[in-house]
This record gives sequence, structure tokens and C-alpha cells, in this order.
Amino acid sequence: MSETVVLIAFGSVALVMALVSGVFLGFSDFIMRSLRVSSPRAGIEAMQQINREVLSSAFVFSLLALAPVSLGLIGYAWFALGGPEQGWFIAGGAIYVVGTFLVTLFGNVPMNRRLDAMAVEGPETEAYWAQYAVAWTRWNHVRTAASAVAAAALLVGCAIYA
Repeated sequence: MSETVVLIAFGSVALVMALVSGVFLGFSDFIMRSLRVSSPRAGIEAMQQINREVLSSAFVFSLLALAPVSLGLIGYAWFALGGPEQGWFIAGGAIYVVGTFLVTLFGNVPMNRRLDAMAVEGPETEAYWAQYAVAWTRWNHVRTAASAVAAAALLVGCAIYA
């Protein structure tokens, strides 16, 4: 693959990772805080709707597509590249897969499914909401940082490679 194509590929992936991180940042910074200070019913209902609507969004497509793309870029870097950029490219892909994709799959998604299966009102739902809002946001902080750090690592690799 030519140097230009490598830079465009890794740079484009970094851009999409940064965009994913920005969505996560919005949730960590003010969306979840706003939902937590709303009435439990309002916060629960809004989050249930967000979790349903997000499934057909460009965001979820990007979030999910970046996992196999990251694995492909890791493989390419491992087998076709050498030098210091190789480590940055591998680290960026691995950080995304572990810190963003796997945390989503095994952290946030199970909590979302449980919340979605609950009635909007009721003591059990309100009790779960209080715990959910805090735990979900903590895991989201991890996803925010991981996707941002992954993007930065890819960009550093691009700068070294160029």
C-alpha cells in the first residue's frame, strides 16, 4: 500500500474515532447529568428512548464498524509496517477495541437492555435508575477516553509515518 493510502486510511479511522469520542463526551459531560437531575420518570423514559433510537444511527454504525476496521489496521501494521509508527498504530487499534468496543458490549449495553425491559415507573425501576445513571456514566467515561486516546495514537503514528 502506498504511503499516501496508509496515511489516509489511518487518519480517516482516527477522525471517526474522535467523532465517536465526541458523542460519548456529550453524554459524560452534560446529557447524563441532565437526565439524573430530571425526575426519575423523565430520565428513565428519555434514556430508554435514546437507547432505542441510537440503534439505527450513524453513530452506532461507526462505533461498531470501527472494531473490525481497527483489527484490520492492527493486522496491517503488524505485518506490513515497521518502525515506531507500528507501535502507535497497534496501540490505537487495541485501545479502541478494548476500551471502547468491549466496554460498550460488556458494560453499557447490558445495562441499557435491563433498563429497556423495565417499566418507566415503579420503585424497582427508580432504584435501578439511581445505580444505572452513575455506573453507566462511569463506563462511558472509559469509552470517551479510550476512543480519544486511540484516535490520538493513530494520529501520532501518522505523523511519525509521514
